[in-house]
Amino acid sequence: MKTATITIRLDKDLEKLLTAISRQSGKNRSEIAREALRRQLRISQFESLRKRIMPFAEARGFLADEDVFSRVS
Repeated sequence: MKTATITIRLDKDLEKLLTAISRQSGKNRSEIAREALRRQLRISQFESLRKRIMPFAEARGFLADEDVFSRVS
């Protein structure tokens, strides 16, 4: 698998948190950062999709998550 390298700047608090989580989990800092970035990008994709479909859902009476859950449960 081909990989790319990026450089990011972290403030001291974020660096300390990243290091602490790395030690606790036994994963290296890069693994933690990749997982966090992957998760955030997926959330962003989900939110973008949700914004696009909401007008269609609202037109059919789905105004909240509970409306969907009650329909599929």
